[in-house]
Amino acid sequence: MSTEGPLPAVANLEFVEALYADYLRDPDRVPPEWRDYFAGWNGGPGTNGFRPGPSFPRRSIFHPGTAPMTSAPAAAPEGEDMVLLQHRVDRMLRAYRVRGHMQARLDPLGSSVPYVPELDPQYYGFSDADMERSFACETMCGAGRLSLRRIHSRLREVYCGSIGFQYMHIDNIKMRHWVQQRIEGDSYWAPLPRDQQLRILSRLTDAVVFEQFIRKKFVGAKSFSLEGGETLIPMLDLAIESAAQHGVKEIVLGMAHRGRLNVLANIIGKSPKEIFREFEDKDPDLYLGGGDVKYHLGYSSDYKTAAGGKIHLSLCFNPSHLEFVNPVVLGRVRAKQARANDTDHSQVLSLLIHGDAAFIGEGVTQETLNLSRLKGYRVGGTIHIIVNNQIGFTTPPSEGRSTMYATSVAKMLPAPILHVNGEDPEAVARCIQLAMDFRREFRQDVVIDMYCYRRLGHNEGDEPSFTQPQLYALIEKRKPVREGYLEQLLRLGGVSQADADRIAEQRQSLLEQQLSEARGKFRAVRPSSLRGVWKGYIGGSEPSRDNPVTGVPREKLATYLRRLTELPDDFNLHPKLERFMELRRKMAQGEVPLDWSAGEALAWASLADQGYRIRLSGQDVGRGTFSHRHAVLHDVQSGLTYVPLQHVAPQQGSVEILNSPLSEVGVLGFEYGFSLDTPDGLTIWEAQFGDFLNVAQVIVDQFIVSGEDKWRRLSGLVLLLPHGFEGAGPEHSSGRIERILELCAEDNVQVAVPTSPAQMFHLLRRQVLRRWRKPLFVFTPKSLLRSPKAVSTLEECAQGRFRRVIPDPRGVPMDTVNAVLLCSGKLYYELEAHRQHLGREDVAIIRLEQLYPFPQRELEALLGDCRLGTNVIWVQEEPENMGAWRFLRVTVSMSFLGGRLPFSGICRPASASPATGSHAAHHLEQEQILDRAFAAETLTPRPRTETIVGIKQLSAS
Repeated sequence: MSTEGPLPAVANLEFVEALYADYLRDPDRVPPEWRDYFAGWNGGPGTNGFRPGPSFPRRSIFHPGTAPMTSAPAAAPEGEDMVLLQHRVDRMLRAYRVRGHMQARLDPLGSSVPYVPELDPQYYGFSDADMERSFACETMCGAGRLSLRRIHSRLREVYCGSIGFQYMHIDNIKMRHWVQQRIEGDSYWAPLPRDQQLRILSRLTDAVVFEQFIRKKFVGAKSFSLEGGETLIPMLDLAIESAAQHGVKEIVLGMAHRGRLNVLANIIGKSPKEIFREFEDKDPDLYLGGGDVKYHLGYSSDYKTAAGGKIHLSLCFNPSHLEFVNPVVLGRVRAKQARANDTDHSQVLSLLIHGDAAFIGEGVTQETLNLSRLKGYRVGGTIHIIVNNQIGFTTPPSEGRSTMYATSVAKMLPAPILHVNGEDPEAVARCIQLAMDFRREFRQDVVIDMYCYRRLGHNEGDEPSFTQPQLYALIEKRKPVREGYLEQLLRLGGVSQADADRIAEQRQSLLEQQLSEARGKFRAVRPSSLRGVWKGYIGGSEPSRDNPVTGVPREKLATYLRRLTELPDDFNLHPKLERFMELRRKMAQGEVPLDWSAGEALAWASLADQGYRIRLSGQDVGRGTFSHRHAVLHDVQSGLTYVPLQHVAPQQGSVEILNSPLSEVGVLGFEYGFSLDTPDGLTIWEAQFGDFLNVAQVIVDQFIVSGEDKWRRLSGLVLLLPHGFEGAGPEHSSGRIERILELCAEDNVQVAVPTSPAQMFHLLRRQVLRRWRKPLFVFTPKSLLRSPKAVSTLEECAQGRFRRVIPDPRGVPMDTVNAVLLCSGKLYYELEAHRQHLGREDVAIIRLEQLYPFPQRELEALLGDCRLGTNVIWVQEEPENMGAWRFLRVTVSMSFLGGRLPFSGICRPASASPATGSHAAHHLEQEQILDRAFAAETLTPRPRTETIVGIKQLSAS
């Protein structure tokens, strides 16, 4: 029988070995198919002396659940015995590659490692004689063979030393073999050159001296010390040097507060005297009503490398919400790459520094990792460094995660995970070099998990031994990592004690000088962020004169519409979209009015034609949640896509329409980051429904609405939030206007509720064309997307600009009306229809299209002619405790209206939930709102003496 025949099904190698041993004792003891197969191995009866062929797996699959061999199989001829032994050696090799990290010496505090039977040669039944035999191990030696004893020793050195490697989860065999060949080869473990050792020692000294200096000079002040994890500083230094050698021109870093001051001083290049001045807090007038604590601030500088080169570093600002800066960093990097036309992601690098508890504990980590390989969000690989203090505030790992490692979530990616002992600086150096080389080779993320400890409590005033007495008894006995590394270098003779003392003294002297200057005449100056690409843009209060004409000539608009309907000759459009295209062509001819999707498409097309970058992302934005946009078309036969907006003009700006993953916080953070480096473009995030914005509330609260006040960073990000009560239930009705309005102050953001395609057109163009840069929240409609009432003409887009307030379209003199209804959004069309139905010509309806900054001047101009005591009534769909009512009740009552015109509101009763789940109940409630708006008691003018700020709610019944 030939061994080229099919191999009988096998469960594992032990099963085959046991069968083979039985066969050697008595061939009749094994099943016929195995008897025939084994007969072809060793020249047994009925064979032609065949050796094992390709049907038999020479590299077995490791099964961690199999039982160990208690003894070697029965003796066999030497050739066959070696084949089986090689299989067992291969199994052991694989076991070390998969599980060797479990016995790595990672913890500086010396915690015990578990016994892993698969890493013990006895598990495989090797005899003493076997240990002296030579076996194949190509990655470990040039000759390709070593004794089993040397193989095992080498495996222990590679996989169970100060580095624990996890890479076997990577599906890509090329990546996996690349890592394997690097770490199992001799060159990876070659001693570091003396100059690199001295550099590590010097940077360790910088880190240690800085922390000790802060603790002595500013007793009790919070600094969130890096003590116990000082090796982070030489690691970052080596990463920057390596990046410069790889051609990287800029690095954007993100990190939380622990060790941030040390990184700012020793890596980013912020002057220590600026940091000391912040400790002294001698310039309070600079930060009245604003600013942030010193360990949240960002900074940027040019870093001079050892080779004399230059690389720009930007450390992003970050709130206390730890990992939420991660997608912001990636968005900034993507924007910088786009600006530099860095299509291979080689010029700008993202580097994120995490805490162990936060990395595994906060879901934004997973969302950020998930973005890393998506076309619209990839940045060519991020270097992740976890400063693993082995504790989160007072919570140990056993209470903070269900996984062995804080990095387990990263196994979702083909990313090597390198666990390393932070008190072995040279092992750390090897890790960062491997990470940088892997990123250059494959443009993929890499994770370094640096085990260290937190010498002090969560902050300098915290007592950690209350909750971790044994842990901190150990930590108290530890000497700084610099001392341990110095002792190693002294033993090797690479440096003298005098050299080390001189390095420390120089650093101490520098810090003393900087402190003296900080306490002298030096005065801090809040750095301006309006440099570089931000030059010429402004923040602050909304300028009254920065309201550019946003109209576009009618002929151009018609041309854009036609081009949006032009497809490649071989493109097979979905039949149901033919009518969509035909309507666009009729719009271009002026035969039918513009609908909502045409209004926004014309805004984007015209801006792209002017050279501005357009980026729209969010869930289902290509088609649109409500199947109204169809900005990305799909060939029904090939599945290929075509984006007409990318073909409106020969030299147009870039247009990206990107369906995002099912994520709010990660994607919104990314787009906010993108907007920080794209002031000259339109960056838009659209929620599937406005209700889902609350998933990303951290990004809204901590970055979007407060970034200018805390960090002097501007953003022109646009958020499109579908909003409107239409009987779809409590989770598909409200974009939570009230939450955004309560965050409004100092003209920090814009809030708009446009009611026509032309208004949307002008609003989007205004966002780009004026120099004032503020985030824009747009509460967009749903039912109005196809409403024959919510339409516009080409002329309305060709002329004028965005109108913050739209007067009653009838043009009725305001001194003749008995009441004025104020409203926003789709409710306007319902009120107008109800007014026509009732024939109430004495009631004016005014739309507030911009809620913030509040258009007081425009509203005063409209209501100035109203008779004394004319009722002004705000009407909204939302419950009394939601929507714009409470915001307006304060804002309007503080204006002239509070003293001249009675102001009240009509809304649903206050409610814990935004809307009813009953469609019929919704319509009943909506009818009650309309009836109340035009009720006689509502509209009857009141004398001035009865002016109040009131609420007219619907009855609870």
